[in-house]
Amino acid sequence: MNPDDRTYDGYQRPRTPSILASCTGVGAATTREAALSTPATAPTHDQAADVPLAARARALTKAYGRGETTVRALDAVDVDIARGRFTAVMGPSGSGKSTLMHCLAGLDTVSAGQVWLGDTEITGLKERELTRLRRDRIGFMFQAFNLLPTLTAAENITLPMDIAGRKPDREWVDQVIDTLGLRDRLRHRPAELSGGQQQRVACARALASRPELIFADEPTGNLDSRAGAEVLSFLREAVDRLEQTVVMVTHDPGAAGHSDQVLFLADGRIVDLMQDPTAETVLDRMRLLSGGNPQTPGTDSLRKS
Repeated sequence: MNPDDRTYDGYQRPRTPSILASCTGVGAATTREAALSTPATAPTHDQAADVPLAARARALTKAYGRGETTVRALDAVDVDIARGRFTAVMGPSGSGKSTLMHCLAGLDTVSAGQVWLGDTEITGLKERELTRLRRDRIGFMFQAFNLLPTLTAAENITLPMDIAGRKPDREWVDQVIDTLGLRDRLRHRPAELSGGQQQRVACARALASRPELIFADEPTGNLDSRAGAEVLSFLREAVDRLEQTVVMVTHDPGAAGHSDQVLFLADGRIVDLMQDPTAETVLDRMRLLSGGNPQTPGTDSLRKS
């Protein structure tokens, strides 16, 4: 049978090679930041030079207002996002987490600095070129599932490719569907799915076009703890089994514990980097960086565990 003619029900999962993990570099820290960081686990740009990068930024600055009223949401940030890794971005409200994600994804303009997706510098692209780049090379997940209520799960999954006039890679889409456990839900509409199932459909939609990079902005924010844990496990599998690259913005130490590394932001700067995090080590680091007890979702459940 021609793979292009294969239906979703004819799927047989192919073998996938194991993921090759790699490290990420961050820019130079201030004196206070250096005191809080852990140099042994924070590689420099030179150390990461041979690591394939999904995205990177240099001297990335985003400012609002003018003159004395200027607010720097991002202040000369240097960051590398290694390919095939799950990176979490954390920090208090107003630290620049979502702004960093939006600038890396080409959803927002930058005030200064440069951003690359792979080898493509996106900071100089026109809006139409950015739209095409986001559609073809980036996947998105948000708190809101953004599923069309009149379409089935299968139709929602392939919608971006349908709009772009691209023929889905059925073998890949089938692999995504089975990895996310959606085989028996493909004909259901969003109203017939639980919140966790809807977010899994949103995850499959982000993965379906085989993007170079997936950005997830608080993907578990509208889910209960069980459904949230399932979605995080699926994102983990997307990296380990499907060789995807994920950048997730979160307030939750438990969510960050599913990642390979955590970037900590404060006042628009990257102030620390943690490799191989756990929920407990992330919470401890957040306490250290905040000078006390961080007000983050998931803290109470960690104390009780």
